[in-house]
Amino acid sequence: MRLLPHPATEDIELTEVLRALADPVRLEIVARLSACGEMTCGNAGDHLGVHKSTASHHYRTLRAAGVIVSKQEGRIIYISLRRDDLDARFPGLLDSILAATHPTAGALAPL
Repeated sequence: MRLLPHPATEDIELTEVLRALADPVRLEIVARLSACGEMTCGNAGDHLGVHKSTASHHYRTLRAAGVIVSKQEGRIIYISLRRDDLDARFPGLLDSILAATHPTAGALAPL
């Protein structure tokens, strides 16, 4: 299995993480990875409403920002969140963003 290039934990910058997560499609990818763990690029991209080349661009942006890690095995690329690295650099950031964008189904709506 070959790791694709991504920044070291200490090189992850808050501005790049926030820039990467500012796109709704990338937020959805991160939410799926948070819920499911490691996924193939094909599975993570299902039903996003974007072409494969656009999904690849989103994966590359998330990887370059340090949000995901990509591992290639043959022709299949697996992606997963760098939750431990992000929590080490910016404690609570990822959980806060996911909670704000994907509230729990049982939460009460404001009046």
